[in-house]
Amino acid sequence: MTYASGKHSKAISDRSGMEFPYNEMVKEWNGSLVHISEFESKHPQIDPKAHKADAQALLNIRGDRTENAVAQLLPENPFTTYAASSGVINVFSPEHGLTNGTTYRFRGTPSIAGTYTNPGSFDGIAGSNIAKAAGYAITTGKFVSGARVTTNVTDNFFFTVDTSTATVGQQKGGGYPVSVGPVTLTA
Repeated sequence: MTYASGKHSKAISDRSGMEFPYNEMVKEWNGSLVHISEFESKHPQIDPKAHKADAQALLNIRGDRTENAVAQLLPENPFTTYAASSGVINVFSPEHGLTNGTTYRFRGTPSIAGTYTNPGSFDGIAGSNIAKAAGYAITTGKFVSGARVTTNVTDNFFFTVDTSTATVGQQKGGGYPVSVGPVTLTA
């Protein structure tokens, strides 16, 4: 079917309602017939591009690994006896991060045979007693005036040896190197 050219025809704009030559009319994206001077293209936000959803998981993931327990090296002569005839030993270990009430073992220098030596003996307390295989439950803080002081718990903790007591008290010792760590640690 053929249509007339419309060179002498007039058309009414759907936008303004004005009369224009038929040959100058165009159809908009919404179907309106308007004059070319009134034409408005479709705004990009009316028909946005599709976006993929954000990723929810990774491919080939692995769970966190469990770190092996390690011993912490203590500063030189970290032990201080509390008082004469007392088994309480204060330990200075900056930023130790140890847990109150947990059992830890003290060790001296590691040997080639896969064992550890004992810390040095001092103030009547044997190094072998400090390095007891079963370890000692520690208390964070410092033992002062017969009670636990909870200030500076990140740098100090104490324990009570079970087989000997201090001779003089307020004596530093243990030597170097001395470490503290889990009971089940091997060299």
